[in-house]
Amino acid sequence: MAHVTPPPDVESVWNHDGETRAVWPGRNYPLGSTWSHESTNFAVYAPNATRVWVCLFDDDGAETRHLLTEHSLGVWHGALPGVSPGARYGYRAHGPWQPEAGLRFNAAKLLLDPYGKAVSGDLVVDDAIFGYVPREPETISDLDSAPYVPRSVVVYDDFQWGADTSPRRRWRDTVIYEMHVKGMTALHDRVPEELRGTYAGLATPAVTDYLKDLGVTAVELLPVQQFFSEPALSERGLVNYWGYNSLGFFAPHNAYARSARSEGGDRGQQVTEFKQMVKAFHEAGLEVILDVVYNHTAEAGPLGPTLSFRGLDDLGYYQRVVPPAREADEDPMPDTYWDVTGCGNTVDATHTQSLRMILDSLRYWVNEMHVDGFRFDLMSALTRTNQVVDMGSHLITAIGQDPVLRHVKLIAEPWDASMDGYKVGQFPPPWIEWNDQFRDTVRDFWRGHSGGVRTVATRLAGSSDLYADDGRSPYASVNFVTAHDGFTLRDLVSYNDKHNEANGEDNRDGTDNNRSWNCGVEGETDDPDIIAMRRRQAANLMATLCFSSGVPMLTAGDERGRTQGGNNNAYGQDNETSWIDWRPDDAWLDVYEITKTALRLRREHPALRQRHWFEGRPTIRGGIKDLVWVHPEGREMSTGDWNDDSVRTVGMFLNGAPLRYPGPRGEQIRDKSFMIWLNAGADDVKLVLPDNQWVHHGEVVLSTNAGVAEGTPVVAGTSLLLQARSVLVLRQT
Repeated sequence: MAHVTPPPDVESVWNHDGETRAVWPGRNYPLGSTWSHESTNFAVYAPNATRVWVCLFDDDGAETRHLLTEHSLGVWHGALPGVSPGARYGYRAHGPWQPEAGLRFNAAKLLLDPYGKAVSGDLVVDDAIFGYVPREPETISDLDSAPYVPRSVVVYDDFQWGADTSPRRRWRDTVIYEMHVKGMTALHDRVPEELRGTYAGLATPAVTDYLKDLGVTAVELLPVQQFFSEPALSERGLVNYWGYNSLGFFAPHNAYARSARSEGGDRGQQVTEFKQMVKAFHEAGLEVILDVVYNHTAEAGPLGPTLSFRGLDDLGYYQRVVPPAREADEDPMPDTYWDVTGCGNTVDATHTQSLRMILDSLRYWVNEMHVDGFRFDLMSALTRTNQVVDMGSHLITAIGQDPVLRHVKLIAEPWDASMDGYKVGQFPPPWIEWNDQFRDTVRDFWRGHSGGVRTVATRLAGSSDLYADDGRSPYASVNFVTAHDGFTLRDLVSYNDKHNEANGEDNRDGTDNNRSWNCGVEGETDDPDIIAMRRRQAANLMATLCFSSGVPMLTAGDERGRTQGGNNNAYGQDNETSWIDWRPDDAWLDVYEITKTALRLRREHPALRQRHWFEGRPTIRGGIKDLVWVHPEGREMSTGDWNDDSVRTVGMFLNGAPLRYPGPRGEQIRDKSFMIWLNAGADDVKLVLPDNQWVHHGEVVLSTNAGVAEGTPVVAGTSLLLQARSVLVLRQT
């Protein structure tokens, strides 16, 4: 077993009176680098290391190493005078090299600070970034990785937040817009060119005014915690565009900062720029939700690079396969990571330090960066206790009692990469969840594969089969038709099959279960009838999403017909494939108008965003039911209708007079009543508007039906022709 030879220990015996040490003892808390006018304290958790150095780099890249002499509670620490904000640094850790036992200390590898608040530079693929000799994973590498890896940055930020406050919208008033920091503005002609693709670009009125006008209340940013591209992806000439490969959980991704485009512009300026972006969103009344990836890190599997956690406490941060019992004279089992993320490693959120790091990171983004909530990627992977999904796990319990975190927006992606990790409908309050069953049901309904209207009615009414049994509201469901992963809305109605050749994996990547329909032709076409049908289908899907109980989530650009050319896994496409095209030339602006109208109606009418479950009974004595499902013949749906797999049309009557729940002072809330008609069939349907004693007159307020315009008056007892594959929304007058 080979070792990198460490430098000699710092002398522990004083040489003369009045002598001082270059490295002060410092303190073991807080972790990371902490600047003060007197010194900068460095503290890093590495309980099994035998020596740790903090390594400072000047502007020319020259390195100066300082041995940390203090080790308490698993933390190596020391303070250095004369280290200013903006200084770049990393750690080197010496200790046992025993890969078969999960010990991979290698002082030749420069390590990012897990608690670093900013990162300077990028990762360069080279043999030196790996802890072992290529093709010899048992043999330690003595190649210095410093020239090829990024550095952490000492940050001191006195940003003036002023009167900044979170909009703190209730879930029932929330509309989420999932977007990519770069992709949102990279091609935006009304964003100054020097700001495009940056945090500063998102903070411009061109973006915030657009989102407010559309009716969005919260942005959900694809990963902005510092991430790096996988070496295999880099070798194919691609980058990890989506960012689901995090390593710096306290640091805003440096490449998204406008300042990073100039020399030395990633020395902490990205922190200020991120805060300015959040403040601008808040001033516009928009909340900021971060898509966070704590379930794995960019270090991948045991043969991945050594960049941070692996070189400090590999055994603590990553889960292992439980080895079988072995005889004393048998060879030891090789160290095997337990992977339910599909990315090579799974962070062990039951380990004290891993759990602490996640919680410290979340609180930092709330307290210091003022974000309003989080969407947790592959959340099931983080709930594992003894590798079994546990809704009473360390992390869920800790967040649920945390005085800061329990009050922010918490969204779970309720599955991981394993079969047993699929837990839709099972996360406890205050968590809400991405509801992929809404996505699949609505897609199937509009492509004519739903087998009746039973399930789609359940999804429209909030998915009570998933959430009502444990006391949660309809707003436990984040409803979506598309997300970053998969087809865009335009591609969903334009392609039957994925077209991922540009990803360099021979079209093997990405799901084959798209639940899409190309309307008769694969890909783009000049046929005006097919184009019209596609736009109508897209509008139908958007309207269904906006009028369903739950929290609607739109994917950026869907409202204007963004296409990825049929690529349903564009994670490595940092180019016009993924960026939003803001030109009006080929934009589906009719879909935009339908989306905007639907969100306006939802915002203006509490009947369309009720916080309680529908009960199917009157809200007032002698009144009408809160929810009535109506057959096209004008009668209430019967058991036979619900069991008829050929039914493709359904009406949803929402009673607004009064609503079941009271206002903030106990007052009765009265609103207009609505009738929402959905026809996913291939034929036009004659609708008979129910004749009743409560609602006599109305008007069309949203229509994807070419023959019925908005503003058309309607009268109970009369009939309308509902076009094939269309939506009609009527409001009481």
